[in-house]
Amino acid sequence: MLLAIDMGNTQTVIGLFGADKIKSSWRMVTPRFETADELGSAVCGFLRNSGYDHKKINEIVISCVVPGMMDELGRMSLKYFECKPLVVDINIKSDLEIRYDHPEEIGADRIANSVAAKEIYGSPAVVVDFGTATTFDIISSKGEYLGGVIAPGIEISSEALFNYAAKLSKVDLHWPEKVVGKNTYDCIRSGILYGFLGQVDFIIKRILDEVKKSDPGFEPVIIATGGLASLVASKSIWIKIHDTDLTLKGLKILMDKNRRRGPGFSKK
Repeated sequence: MLLAIDMGNTQTVIGLFGADKIKSSWRMVTPRFETADELGSAVCGFLRNSGYDHKKINEIVISCVVPGMMDELGRMSLKYFECKPLVVDINIKSDLEIRYDHPEEIGADRIANSVAAKEIYGSPAVVVDFGTATTFDIISSKGEYLGGVIAPGIEISSEALFNYAAKLSKVDLHWPEKVVGKNTYDCIRSGILYGFLGQVDFIIKRILDEVKKSDPGFEPVIIATGGLASLVASKSIWIKIHDTDLTLKGLKILMDKNRRRGPGFSKK
C-alpha cells in the first residue's frame, strides 16, 4: 500500500492508497519540532486505529512545505516503514511543461494539485487551494503550468483581524443569512466570508480574461481543494468541482509516474 503525506504550513493530511483508490485519510496539525519517532507514532496510530497494518505500507510519497520537518519525515519513513520516500519537488517526473520564471520556487503541494487536475479533470484547469494561503494554479489548454496567484488564507487573515482589533472577538466561520450584519458577530462573519468569496471570484475572472488573450481555447474546469474549500466553493460562481483529496491524488499520480523510472522509492 502507498502512504501519501501532504505536510502544509498549518495542517498535514495523510492518505492511504490501495491499488488506485484512496482507502482512508487523516488530518493533523502540522508539527514544527517533532522528531521522527513522534511522527511515526502519530502515523502508525492513525493506521492502527483505522484497522490497517503499518507493515503493509511499501511506498511513501511526501509533499512538504515546511523545510525543517523534511529530514524527520525521511527518517520516519525509513525507521517505521522501511521505505525510501519519493519527495516531491520540481525535479521529479510530472509531465508538466513549466512556464514559470523560477520553477524551483513552486511548492510541492501546488505541483501535486496541478498534476492531479491535468490527469483527472483534463486541460485547461484552474486549481484553488484553500489552505494557510489561498493559491491559484493555472494549466493551459496545452497542459502547461502557466503560474498562479498566492493570497493570504482565510484563517491567517481572520487571526490578524482579531489580534490587531482589540474589541473584535473570534467568530465561528459559517455563512450569515444576509450580507448586512445587524450585530458585530454577523458583521465579522459577513466581512470574512463574503470578502474571500469576492476575492476568489474576482481573481478567477481576471485569470480567465488574461489567459484567454494568449490561449483562446482557455475554458478551464475550476477545482477547489484544501481544508477550508467547503466554506467558499459552494457559493462561488466559477468553482464547479470540490475535490477534498486532490493533493493526495496528485501525490499518488506522481508516485506512479516516477515508479516507472526505476526502483528506489519503495521497501529497501
